[in-house]
Amino acid sequence: MRNALLAAISCFAVLAGCSPAGTSAQVAGASPTCTNRSSDKIGGPFKLTGADGRQVTEQDFKGRKALVFFGYTYCPDICPITLFNVGKALQDLPTDKRPATVFISVDPERDTPEKLAQYIRSNGFPEDITGLTGTVAELETVSQEFATTFGKGDEDDSAGGYLVSHSSILYLMDETWKLQTFFMQDDSPAAIAACLKTLS
Repeated sequence: MRNALLAAISCFAVLAGCSPAGTSAQVAGASPTCTNRSSDKIGGPFKLTGADGRQVTEQDFKGRKALVFFGYTYCPDICPITLFNVGKALQDLPTDKRPATVFISVDPERDTPEKLAQYIRSNGFPEDITGLTGTVAELETVSQEFATTFGKGDEDDSAGGYLVSHSSILYLMDETWKLQTFFMQDDSPAAIAACLKTLS
């Protein structure tokens, strides 16, 4: 089961890049697979830099559930849409049942702590969100812990200069920093909220 789960996550998560969210039908209730997507193979030790400049590790999130998403501030669509959907989903949960949100930038060249701090304050994003970045080596380490990768694209004429391919998976980590379930980019805020309620 664990190997199959890791293979599924790798298939969906690796190099999804930034492209428009899918248009498949979205389910209002919790997915039937919501409660059987856990794995103690996802999640592990890491050391990154927070938007406030302080060092952050996985220990800072233990004792509370956390939604983790990899992206970057210049991401044109998947990142802001996902974070907006998380913010909307969390509004349907009691305050004491809301997991923290962790946004890990995989664009260390442009996403300084200052840039991250500005980005995570965007309207509609979760109120309790932590922005993290690090060196390429640090980001590769944490990506490996989540069975995914990222990569810088070629320079182009876009406003940001280049795109970064990354996971489109939204991971729910439990209180011990192990995967409890995950969500795809097509999951609606209502479906995310329903699953979180089921697992609370």
